[in-house]
Parts: sequence; structure tokens; C-alpha cells
Amino acid sequence: MNHTQHNQIVNFIWSIADDVLRDVYTRGKYRDIILPFTVLRRLDALLETTKDKVISMHEQLNKLKIDNQSPQLCKVSGYVFYNTSPYTFKKLLNDPANIRRNLENYLDGFSSDVQDIISKFKLRNQLDTLEEGNITFPLIEKFCSAQINLSPVPVKDKEGNIIHAGLSNLGMGYVFEELIRKFNEENNEEAGEHFTPREIIKLMTHLIFDPIKDKIKEGTYLIYDPACGSGGMLTEAEHFALEINPKATFHLYGQEVNPETFAICKADMLIKEEDPEKIAFGSTLSNDGFPKLKFDFMLSNPPYGKTWKIDQESIIDLKTKEILDQRFAVGVPRVSDGQLLFLMNMVSKMKTDSEIGSRIASVHNGSSLFTGDAGSGESEMRKYIIENDLLEAIIQLPNDMFYNTGIATYIWVLSNKKIKNRKGKVQLIDASGIFRKMRKGLGSKSNELSEAHIQEITSVFTDCKETPISRIFDNDDFAYWNITVDRPLRLSWQLTEERLAGLDNKELFMPVMAALQKKFGKKIQQDYNELSPALDEALKKLAIKWKPKERKTFLDAISQKDETAMPVIKKQERGTTVYEADTELRDYENIPVKQNIQAYFEKEVLPFVPDAWIDHDKTVKGYEISFTKIFYQYQPLRSVAEITEEIMQLEKETEGLLNEIIS
Repeated sequence: MNHTQHNQIVNFIWSIADDVLRDVYTRGKYRDIILPFTVLRRLDALLETTKDKVISMHEQLNKLKIDNQSPQLCKVSGYVFYNTSPYTFKKLLNDPANIRRNLENYLDGFSSDVQDIISKFKLRNQLDTLEEGNITFPLIEKFCSAQINLSPVPVKDKEGNIIHAGLSNLGMGYVFEELIRKFNEENNEEAGEHFTPREIIKLMTHLIFDPIKDKIKEGTYLIYDPACGSGGMLTEAEHFALEINPKATFHLYGQEVNPETFAICKADMLIKEEDPEKIAFGSTLSNDGFPKLKFDFMLSNPPYGKTWKIDQESIIDLKTKEILDQRFAVGVPRVSDGQLLFLMNMVSKMKTDSEIGSRIASVHNGSSLFTGDAGSGESEMRKYIIENDLLEAIIQLPNDMFYNTGIATYIWVLSNKKIKNRKGKVQLIDASGIFRKMRKGLGSKSNELSEAHIQEITSVFTDCKETPISRIFDNDDFAYWNITVDRPLRLSWQLTEERLAGLDNKELFMPVMAALQKKFGKKIQQDYNELSPALDEALKKLAIKWKPKERKTFLDAISQKDETAMPVIKKQERGTTVYEADTELRDYENIPVKQNIQAYFEKEVLPFVPDAWIDHDKTVKGYEISFTKIFYQYQPLRSVAEITEEIMQLEKETEGLLNEIIS
């Protein structure tokens, strides 16, 4: 689609909002009217040429008392949808006095799938407001203007010359997404919430299709997006795949939780004559629309930094913490960010019984790389992906590439049928410096990728070689052992009445205190290990029985931490003394898996805390990926001379400015 046509259509539709809706709707509500009417007008334009035939067939089928008319009416309309009312957008204008009633009749005439679209837009709720504002007629009139063509069929003059080119499904996707961006921007909302810049999608399609393009045969392939928005990724992926092999068949599947963008996506699928049931409505996390399907290609830009609390009860048992959904059996992330759940959902839908397996490209922010300590849900998800050798590469994109955020973003590329030189390896690509500045920014987006940039990044990926921006690692390079380093608890103790002051039941303890004082006196004792057997002996002689809580109260009262005291012995085990650990002195160390734990401990820990030991029962394996550490380039500081010279120059400039002001 050429940008001139795109801009003309977007600007014209945007002008409808300003010209017609301004005095009736606030700017934040424009989209509630403009988006559904844009969808309806596009469907309407497609059905215009077969309208009379559909009505005629509908009347014949009614006379024959045939209830299921959809197969015949779809065949006559030429699409998988139809409208049996006598009206079109243009015919509605012939009766201005009854336009509200006729519009309802027109809406009621659509087939069931379009009814679902109308319902998701909640369009019927707006009809009273349109009527009260007396803007139904001018609104429809604007959409019927000869200045734009929302149909994929070109508009020609009497001589056959094209006046307006047809608007393809891909082009319509651009229009919808730009409208959504503009509406959200006007309403101070997340401008890019529902879609991804097309150049990013193009890069993603190259990443998943290019490595296996010679293996795409004349068979059937399934493409899936679990957070499909208005369907841009699905449409772009199919477009790219068909260029590789026009004889192959691609079926598009998606799921979307936002009613408005779901409606737009479903309308696009209807026009493409895809099965509308392949676009599911609802949350992918709590209500998987395709639980039994596996997919060949998957692309997604799931929401990141967004809570999944509303889905939580469907995924885990909040009381027992047991994971209920097997898609996420390896673990779940913190509830404030569910982006890795979408990735694991795709991993669960990878094919294992085909030559190419499944390929995934998914956009994430940096938290997916490193958030979560060893043993956490995030780390366990990374562990599963890497240890199962599914991760081919991660590409860091330039900042300021998306409409709603300027933060660093990354494309994860996964495959379960890696080629030989990628097995056991992960490629990291720093493409953060590959971009061009936009002449005019859109929301947070001020950078973009050209076709040359997309080819450059793709080439670095497919070459899979070490370069200044490409590094190749073993899977184990991202793994580490998280060890628990303990030190002994050291307690001194003293048998004085002052230690018991403040206890409510100190009289209970005084007889035992007196008995122990005869043996130890009132001096501070450095070996806590002598106390317990002496206490047991005193209690036995005095025929006193304490409850465990009372015993603990007494011991806590007379003891205190003392770094000069002897370590407290927990038990003797097979000739080895096991000490009580001081939890306040407990520390943790992350050791790369490729390093020897004991050697690291002896070199990096024991010289500083000789009494420390490793609690091996608590050792956990974790995974994290640090782009910053891997691609960090040291920038030397400026010399003192350079800084001094700059300061002197600034002083001269400031002095001259002050003289001008004074004079």
C-alpha cells in the first residue's frame, strides 16, 4: 500500500470525527463511532454489487421455508457474510426522515458473524445519541463520499480509468491501526497498545520464515498470534509467507481480549474469507481459544508490565499454589507482569511431528531476560526454554521504536528443530544502533527500520557468526548456581536476674536460675553448647517441667549474639559437627554453571569469612541473560585537562554575557 493513499484515507476518516461528532461526542469517544462505521462501510462496499441478488435469493428461500440460508446466501454474496436488509449505506440516505429505523433494519440484516462484530463494538448503544444529536445522516453521508474508497475493488470512471485504487486487507490494517493510535493519543492513552509497527512485524516474519523458506511446500500451515490485536501480525505473516510459496495454504489463528480490536480483526478475517472461528475472543491466559491445536509459525507482541491478576484463579490455586494450567506447569511469573505466560503458551503449542517443527518470534521488554532469582517462575521459564534447546536468538531492538514506550525491547526467536550449527547455542544480536530517525515522531516512536535495516539484521541472524553485534553462546553460559552461604550462630549467655526483668512469668524461672548460678556463677559464658544439658539436669533435679515455649523464653532471655562466642552446635552427624546457622549473616552467591562451586567458594568466600559453609540442600539452578554486560563497551572518561579547558571556556562565555547585561 502506498503511503499517499494511506494518509489520504486516515486523514479523511479523522476529518469525519471532527466535522460530524465534535458537538455530540467528546474526543475520547470518537473511536466508539468511527471505528465500527469504518468496518461497516468496508463490508457494505464489498456487498454492494451482489446486494440485489442476495435479497432475491433470501426471498426465494423464505418462500421455500428454508431456515439455514447461510450457505446459499454466502455463495450469492461472494463472501462468508451477507446482509438481507433492503438497505446499503447509500440507500439509507434516500429516506432521511426514517434513517434511524432503517439503520437498525440494516444492522439486523447482517449474518451472524457480523452481528458478533457489531455486538463487540456495542454500536447499537450509540444509536440514540446519534439520533438525538441529529448526526446519523451526515455521518453515513461522509462515509459514502466519493473522495475515498474503503473497498478492495478499485473505483473506475466511465472510460475504465482508476480513480481510487482498491484498499487491500493489509492496507486496511494500516488504516485501522493508525486510527487507533491517533484516537488513543488524543485520549492520552497507550498509543500503541493494540499493535506493533509494521517494520518490526516485517523483521519478525523474516526471522521465522527465512531460515526454512526452502522447506515450505505446497501443504497447509497454521499461523498463530495469542495477542493478535487488530490482526496486523497475522496479515503480514501470511503476506510474507505467500511470497515465499504462493502454492502453500496458510490458515490464520488469533485470540484477542479487547472487544473493539477483536471486532476489527474478525472483520478482516471475514473479508479474507478465513473462518471467523479462528479468531477467538477472550483472555488467552485464562481461556485458551485453541487448546488442542499446534501451530507451525507463531508471532506475538504480548502486553508487558501488565498484571495477570484477573487470570490468576484460572492458572493457579490461590490456596495451595498448585498450578492448574499445564501450559504453565514449569512456573508462573510475578502477578504484575504476565508477558512470559504468553511465551510459554506458544511453547506449549509447538509442533514436534513435522520437518520444520514450529518457529516463534515474540517481542518482550528487558524484564523477561533477567527478572526473578533462581527458582522463581521467570527463571524456571527461561530454564525450560534454554535447557530444551528452544532458544535460537534474542535481538535487541533500538529504543523509541514503539508508539507507547521508549524502553529497550527484544525479539525472542524460538525453534524446536534447530539446524546443526545452532544446536546447544544461543545467538545474541545487539541491533540497538541499527535505525534511522523519523522526520516526525508518533507518540513515543521516533526511530524506525528501513528495508535495508531489516535485511541487515536478518543477515546477521541467518549467518549466525560472531561479529561486533552478534555473539554466540552455549546454552550453559546463561545458567548459574545460586548457593546459600551460612555462618554459625554464636551466642554468649549470662545468669543474672536482670536478664529476666520484664518477663511476665519470671517467678517460674527463678528456681532454675538459682540452680544454674551455683554451677556457672553470674559471669558471661562464651560456650552456649554447655547450657542446654546443664538446663536439662537442673530441671530434672528440681522436678520441674517446662513447656517448649517456656524453655525458649528462658534461653532467649539469658542469651545474646556475640561474634566472640563459640559456634552453637546443632548436631553431630557421622563424626561431623553441624552448626546452627545465623540467618542474619546468611548470604547468597551466583556462580556460573561452568565454574566449580567449591573452587569458587574457597577462592571468593572463605578468605573473607573462614567459618562459612555452603548449605547444598538450598542450591538452585537459575538462568538469566544480560545484554548490558555482554555488549558493554567501556567509554574512557575525559581527562582532567579537557574538563578544565571546557570549564574555562564556559567561564569566558558567561563573563561576556554578564558584561552585556550590565552594560
